Amino acid sequence: MKKFVSLLLALVLSLSAGCTALAVNEDVEGELVIYSSMYPEILDMMDQAIKAEFPNLTPGNNGSFFFYSGTSKLITKIYGEMGDKRDQALGCDMFMVAEPAFSLEMKDYGYLHSFSVDNAGERLRFPYDQEGFWYPVRVCNMILAFNPEMEESWKAKGVSIPRSFHDFAYDPALKGFISMSDPLTSGTAYAAVVSLLGKYGEEYLDKLGANGVMRESGSTAIGKLQSGECAAIMILEESVLKFLFEEAQKGNEVKNLKVIYPEDGVILIPSTVMIVKEELSKNVNIEAAEAVAQWFLTEEGQELILKGYMHSVLKDMTAVPYGSVDTNGLIDKDLGVDWDYAYHSRNDINSLWSRKVTQ
Repeated sequence: MKKFVSLLLALVLSLSAGCTALAVNEDVEGELVIYSSMYPEILDMMDQAIKAEFPNLTPGNNGSFFFYSGTSKLITKIYGEMGDKRDQALGCDMFMVAEPAFSLEMKDYGYLHSFSVDNAGERLRFPYDQEGFWYPVRVCNMILAFNPEMEESWKAKGVSIPRSFHDFAYDPALKGFISMSDPLTSGTAYAAVVSLLGKYGEEYLDKLGANGVMRESGSTAIGKLQSGECAAIMILEESVLKFLFEEAQKGNEVKNLKVIYPEDGVILIPSTVMIVKEELSKNVNIEAAEAVAQWFLTEEGQELILKGYMHSVLKDMTAVPYGSVDTNGLIDKDLGVDWDYAYHSRNDINSLWSRKVTQ
């Protein structure tokens, strides 16, 4: 009897071990490289998660699955790799860049691999390519921010903190006291400009130029906001939330930085995941690319997106990034971006910006 029980216990343990092994994607092998514009610290976290989920998959970029750069720099890099005839293999297998218009462009160039996500229409709360060439994987949110400790000081100078994108550009009292990222180098800033052109027309850029908007990185803008050099900044929500979280982890209460969800709407940027067509990819490993892309759209993968201070694309995900607000409520206030216009009119929009704002 004891021998039978021991054998039965061994069988149970063996089956349990087998189930555990099957729960991890051990059959996914080879190398993989992903071009991404997410924060390096977030990519480090995602690296570790992918290594745990896919233990036999090899990071193809100096020990990392990711190659990081800003969206515009990545796009320039990709153009160079494509060659003049747009027919050369790339140095990656997947893209996770911030600007969805690029997805439309790469699809037109014939560089993307089509794949199917089960029940995508029921699971995703943002649009996806009906032919399966790209899917939203994370949501960036363009907002305004200010320094509550300086509000009375600005008021004494005749400056009101803007509560809308409209006032940010149109209030002449803010001249010399506002900042945002440069759309010529930032994909999310470019998306915001396209959205605001759709809302207010070219006059919006005239007003930004007249108000002498500074063009600088999010970290620089936050510093100027806290020092009193700026009254308000246009910035990604994730940049503010990341700062607040990191300070909270140090035990610091931040009273000189706060998000403004603009009264005239937010600008949501549902960044996509794309897989490079197999024969044009670096590692010719389409099975692994599909497995990783699918995993990013699971609840586990989306929890990493939330930890990266971005919003989830899943309809049933009620959790929000640290310090943020309800995602569906933001969707109701979304100004939207005409991605087709952003793609086909990129040169014209960039020229318009340069002429009206930077000159």
